[in-house]
Amino acid sequence: MKTFKTNNSEIYVGNDVFVLLNEYLFSYEKSKIFLLVDENSLNFCATQLIFKVKLLEKAEIIEIESGEENKTIDICYELWKTLADYKADRNALLINLGGGVITDLGGFVASTYKRGIDFINIPTTLLAQIDASVGGKVGVDLNGLKNMVGVFNEPNAVFVCPDFLKTLDKRQMLSGYAEALKHALIADVNYWNELKNGMLSDATFWMKMITTSIEIKNNIVLNDPKENGERKLLNFGHTIGHAVETHYLINDELPLLHGEAVAVGMICESYISQQINGLTNDELEEITSAITSFYKLPLIQTESYIELIELMKNDKKNKKTSLNFTLLNTIGSATINHEVDNNMIVSSLDFYNSVIKNN
Repeated sequence: MKTFKTNNSEIYVGNDVFVLLNEYLFSYEKSKIFLLVDENSLNFCATQLIFKVKLLEKAEIIEIESGEENKTIDICYELWKTLADYKADRNALLINLGGGVITDLGGFVASTYKRGIDFINIPTTLLAQIDASVGGKVGVDLNGLKNMVGVFNEPNAVFVCPDFLKTLDKRQMLSGYAEALKHALIADVNYWNELKNGMLSDATFWMKMITTSIEIKNNIVLNDPKENGERKLLNFGHTIGHAVETHYLINDELPLLHGEAVAVGMICESYISQQINGLTNDELEEITSAITSFYKLPLIQTESYIELIELMKNDKKNKKTSLNFTLLNTIGSATINHEVDNNMIVSSLDFYNSVIKNN
């Protein structure tokens, strides 16, 4: 098992974390414990968890529907009401068992119910294990716009069990893999060289991938917990990626998973990096070739460009009217606070479409 110290918490990684979780929960034996799940984590993970952590046999299970479309204030209201109906006090503990939607939503509910109750995350998807449950960002979407309402609040602990990844299909694994690729592109060229060769199918590599990604993200967050500077590095691929994800969500098209949208964003933002931040043509080709080898991505209709740019204006990194980007200067290194104009964004979307057409 490997342990990471965060600013106010710990992250435990290993297939033996349940022994530690059992010990951890003894301190909550006299308070109510709630287990937040969706139908996927309930069906594929909860039974295994409860079998290994006997104290959870007494936990109240709260189930919500899966999917980004349920990460809303309306669902928060229902969860706050459920906690109140169960007479949860300020000594209650909420355990979030699931993917990024569960950890984001559950963390926000716990952070706001009675001005804050304890919560821990047990992430069950690759995306949640290496990204969503690490770093203390919790929140919900507003009118389809990603993470518009939220707070910075770390869980009391995070327990990461790589074995849970065996419950995922390939598409869900690839969604999380996009965040691993992002971590490598912004911080570690050697990690990139491993990931670009398609290590996802190798279960023996999962532990190394999870711990390497957590270490990269945690080191950045330790230096900048409230995203005033260095933490913006983690937004590479997300300025355009979030807009693409929201576009597909609000237009009732076949939704893209978060990692798929980030993959779109990384191609576009790598192009912008090549245009204005020193990324070489060879590096751009290497990045686009790797990403398109993993993902089957859609063409973006040109009539959607204006809407995408408008969605980008809601990005939390922006200042006044400027669109703020994190860009690569080489594979394994990135810089923050680049102002990018609309024409360059349009060019990046055109470049993206040309890449997809040729693959």
